[in-house]
Amino acid sequence: MPRAGLDRAAVVDLAIAVVDDGGPTGFTDLTLASVAARAGVAVPSLYKHVDGLPGLRRDVALVCVQEFAEIMRNCDTLSEIGYATRAYALATPGRYDAVQGTAWVHDPAAEALREASAAVVEDLARAVASLGVPAENRIDAVRAVRASVHGFVVLELGGGFGMPEDVDASFAFLVDGLVGGLTRLTV
Repeated sequence: MPRAGLDRAAVVDLAIAVVDDGGPTGFTDLTLASVAARAGVAVPSLYKHVDGLPGLRRDVALVCVQEFAEIMRNCDTLSEIGYATRAYALATPGRYDAVQGTAWVHDPAAEALREASAAVVEDLARAVASLGVPAENRIDAVRAVRASVHGFVVLELGGGFGMPEDVDASFAFLVDGLVGGLTRLTV
């Protein structure tokens, strides 16, 4: 019999708390044992609520991608998307890592996760299109933006910007360069 008050949603919430507490490696380091300890139950008790660690990771990633998708939906420009992505990553680095995961791409049980992720990419594609990027270059542009912003964020989260110059100014330079470069594709 499941522990009173413990259900799938509660287990996922506990797992997200573990991810949040773990910083940039919170999602990577997520274990059933850490969630069980937080819940005050034995690991086998979690199997009544989630489909093992892969299922729990998938459920956590879904929540995080849906949360990120909502943020992206509220962005009107590519610049806003860039800044919102960085803000999300800096505020919730473990959740950001969950958003970036790819282990679920071929998982038949991850249809909702694939759909939520596609919505994020569609919002990015919409912002790229609004710059006038030709249709034949949009996939390339989306990939370039994702790689650039993600690369910057990962370096920043890992302490890779140790020089004294303002990191915010460097990020602004990156975003302005992306927008300017993509805008020039329309000329």
